[in-house]
Amino acid sequence: MQARVAIAGWNIPKENAEHFGAEGSHLERYAQRFSGVEINSSFYKDHREATYKRWAATVPKVFRFSVKLSRRLTHEGKLLASKEEIETAVRPILALGEKLGVLLVQLPPRLFFQEEVADRFFARLREICPAPITCEPRHLTWLAPAAQKVFRVHRISKVLADPAPCPDQENIFSHFGSVSYYRLHGSPKMYFSAYSDFFLRSLATIVAQERRPTWVVFDNTAEQHAIADAIQLQDLLRSDAKVA
Repeated sequence: MQARVAIAGWNIPKENAEHFGAEGSHLERYAQRFSGVEINSSFYKDHREATYKRWAATVPKVFRFSVKLSRRLTHEGKLLASKEEIETAVRPILALGEKLGVLLVQLPPRLFFQEEVADRFFARLREICPAPITCEPRHLTWLAPAAQKVFRVHRISKVLADPAPCPDQENIFSHFGSVSYYRLHGSPKMYFSAYSDFFLRSLATIVAQERRPTWVVFDNTAEQHAIADAIQLQDLLRSDAKVA
């Protein structure tokens, strides 16, 4: 199954402009090259329904958005939000309609797993959001069997991040949700480092074996490496498909 290769954000730096068409907005030009994007600005500020509708109308029919949930619910609210608060944050995002591919829930590094809190939060979130949901926990306690149970019950997939925030995280990557979601922050220096040819080739081999919808999001944008890495991965996946 072909992966949806994406960038965290659709800004097109001058250094990467040659890979995109010259006409249209940054989003329109970006969507000519990639079939998905991860919206991170939604983590810091609320966007209006009209904004999400406009974005959805701007891109091709096959394009999908991944939207990062507001930090009010995760980092500030620590998953204690009421159903009404969750609905207030999520309802505008649903204006993307069928172009909402994934809702991304990133947890703060110091937020440890509490079964009752997590179960209640994801139950409420799942009731409101019909789209695939993926979670990026960053505290060791989220590796516990009880946490895996919460993900399984509410059909939440768990992000496979690089670098992995928790030891041995990759060994228990859960497939409880409907998508596989890889978030690549750059290594060895997060957000700054480009990925090696060896890493990208190895990743392409792994991703090509996925049997469900797969996202690969490059977040190493600080020195503009994300687009080049994503394009290389696209080319590798196309080559693998031709061989197959």
